[in-house]
Amino acid sequence: MIRGIPHLLLPSNLCTTSLGTGLCRTIYSFSTYDSFKFSRSLKARYLQPSRIQVARVLNNDQNNAQSVRYISTTPVHWMFWERDRKGGYGSKEKHSKKEMIRAGLKELRGDMDKMWVLKENKDLEEWVITCDQDHNEGFSSGTVTLSPTGHGLFSGELSTQVPKDGVIKKAGYVNMRSLRPRKSFKRETYLDWSEYNTLELRVRGDGRSYLINISTAGYFDITWNDIYSYALYTRGGPHWQLTRIPFSKFFLSSKGRIQDKQCAIPLDRIVSFGISAVDKINAPFRLEIDYVGVYCDPDHTEEFAYEMYKLPKFYIY
Repeated sequence: MIRGIPHLLLPSNLCTTSLGTGLCRTIYSFSTYDSFKFSRSLKARYLQPSRIQVARVLNNDQNNAQSVRYISTTPVHWMFWERDRKGGYGSKEKHSKKEMIRAGLKELRGDMDKMWVLKENKDLEEWVITCDQDHNEGFSSGTVTLSPTGHGLFSGELSTQVPKDGVIKKAGYVNMRSLRPRKSFKRETYLDWSEYNTLELRVRGDGRSYLINISTAGYFDITWNDIYSYALYTRGGPHWQLTRIPFSKFFLSSKGRIQDKQCAIPLDRIVSFGISAVDKINAPFRLEIDYVGVYCDPDHTEEFAYEMYKLPKFYIY
């Protein structure tokens, strides 16, 4: 198909294209100025069909043309805009507006990105396990391995037994935490979750409660221990559960103490993500994790769930 341009006219002696290699080639030549004719009617703006003379030449000699053929171009019914990319040869399947709206909303609600997927041994290298036993402050232990079904398994044993040293008063925690993202040459950077408003996890637990921790450690030392937390409740049993927690529900804590002055989590400065077993139950725990992702829920418009009050200056509490 040869398509023209509205304001283009070609001279009669112009040979536009030469195709082929070797002893035989094909020459496309336009015989007259009227090869491309355009209708000036306002009701029918299309390129009229025309005929292009084709001469097949042997041994690169135009005088020894063996045959002369003509090619008729097809009309272009839409000069500046076409409805179909394939010129009408595409799919004839039509959808109603109601079906298209439902499909669009489904795609919009499915705007979820998986940050961590625990299915291979190399995925487990992105996590660090800490517990009170590491610093001789308790007797809890934990590991992150692959389960028999091929998913990440956060398991161990929680113990609230306190060492008899006269210093430690409370014990009993096991934590798994992701490594901090870094750029080249080990430069520290942040995860940007500002385009999302919900945390999504696919887990299979043992009926116990866990604590989700999102670290937002900043440059100054006063922010090094800032952690936003929220509870993760598991129902146990053989079935997987899909948990979605809005970021507006997370509360601020520092060094294990919930802060009086709360604020929304800065989603553009995420340092790490973690899950802790701290429910004070002296028993083994088991949490199977498929993935951890972030999700954008268009129906969720809440920015911060907790109401704050202004306190007088120099208020002592």
